[in-house]
Amino acid sequence: MSPLGGKNSPANQTLTTTTAQDARLLVRETLRISATLASSSSAPPAEPLLPLDNRNHQLRLDNDFVGSSFRLICCEEIDGRRWNYVAEPDSSTGTFKKGSFRSLSLHSPQPPLEGLKSFVTSYVVPEGFPDSVIPSYVPYMTWRALKHFFGGAMGVFTTQTLLSSLGIARNTSAPGAVAINWILKDGAGRVGKMLFARQGKKFDYDLKQLRFAGDLLMELGAGVELATAAVPHLFLPLACAANVAKNVAAVTSTSTRTPIYKAFARGENIGDVTAKGECVGNIADLLGTGLSILISKRNPSLVTTFALLSCGYVLSSYKEVKSVVLHTLNRARFSMAVDAFLKTGRVPSLQEGNVNENVFSFPWVKDGPVVLGPRFKDAFQEPSVYLALEPFFEKERYVVTYNPSKGKVYALLKDQAKSDDILKAAFHAQVLLHFMRLSYDAQPLSQKQIKDGYSNFVPTAKDLEAYIVESCKMVSHSYGIFKSKAAEQGWMMSEAHLNPGRARLIK
Repeated sequence: MSPLGGKNSPANQTLTTTTAQDARLLVRETLRISATLASSSSAPPAEPLLPLDNRNHQLRLDNDFVGSSFRLICCEEIDGRRWNYVAEPDSSTGTFKKGSFRSLSLHSPQPPLEGLKSFVTSYVVPEGFPDSVIPSYVPYMTWRALKHFFGGAMGVFTTQTLLSSLGIARNTSAPGAVAINWILKDGAGRVGKMLFARQGKKFDYDLKQLRFAGDLLMELGAGVELATAAVPHLFLPLACAANVAKNVAAVTSTSTRTPIYKAFARGENIGDVTAKGECVGNIADLLGTGLSILISKRNPSLVTTFALLSCGYVLSSYKEVKSVVLHTLNRARFSMAVDAFLKTGRVPSLQEGNVNENVFSFPWVKDGPVVLGPRFKDAFQEPSVYLALEPFFEKERYVVTYNPSKGKVYALLKDQAKSDDILKAAFHAQVLLHFMRLSYDAQPLSQKQIKDGYSNFVPTAKDLEAYIVESCKMVSHSYGIFKSKAAEQGWMMSEAHLNPGRARLIK
């Protein structure tokens, strides 16, 4: 195969007479031909790196790529931005040269203003906007923002007046200083509330874990507020930290309240259920306030009282979230349902699935053993592994693999994947994980990594291929059965509650 841009190359002659824009297109086409010739003996012809009619994209070429026989492995897209994964074949071994696997960006660097806009948008509008909301959302939020703007400005003057009326200080400057400190404390809390709101869809599918975590943060904030009595000179930083924690807890409580009440409502009485639930909470809050006033008159130990009340609060919060019975299968409940199905042939009931769900697995800590919709570079370290497994999923709209360096199963989604395909990919990943664990448990004790357990399991390429083949057979036979049994138990399955990643493989 002749190198790119040779002396006798027709493309090279054309480049000397075309515009700069057409030159980029010809270079791209030449790269496509090079990749096709390099891979024609072992793979189907490669697709163009970019649509030829798209003249706005610019291909960022690695210097090592031009003039070489790099082979196109696959193409990935995330929110309209594309990457090509390439590797250089090694003729001596029949595989690929070590360290040649890399990604090439098929888009220009994002302008700073566009990056800032994307950053702000991720905080102030729902994911999938504007398609994820109805048209009246924009005017409603516009007027709501203006209302809070005027309310926040008014709050500065009302706070200063109230503190002055209570006799905080006798001189004229102190009330203003105290009011400013108080407003800074509240402002820090609002910033924390805004930043945490980026959790977005986690409030929909991991609401139990987030609700319980929010209650723990509320108690942490209360503890920090009490600490200001011991170090009054640190009032402002401690009060700000406490207010951040309590405002984050307030966002969590507000965001998860409606889905929880919706789970209790039958019919269209969600408003009535919510109103009565809030009334019960207010009555209990007033009774607790009255009791605390009576107890405080006896000057009890502050630390002991706080410890006892905190234990009661946390225990009540734990029992509260455990008592919620949700009909949807999020990642935790889906994993538990599939695991029970593979071991016993039955799907847990709604009550069993919700009671056995772990509310201590906070969603922002780390990914579980299964990653749905990951980046290609996270799932594969070697291109030969992908090329070996891809034929098994030719008729599917996903690819499932195991990465031994990370000890996780990855389910990559293709760009044609629909709701049922994503559910099937998640099911397949759980089946593969089940086979991997069975194989690990069957190993002699001397070969196991006792310290790190399953995460250090490193199967050979041949064993991994065998696990993939067995999992494909299992999925083709049992996926439909699992869906029907889950529906019989009352479970509602939707890919939205599994929160797949946004990366997609494209052809």
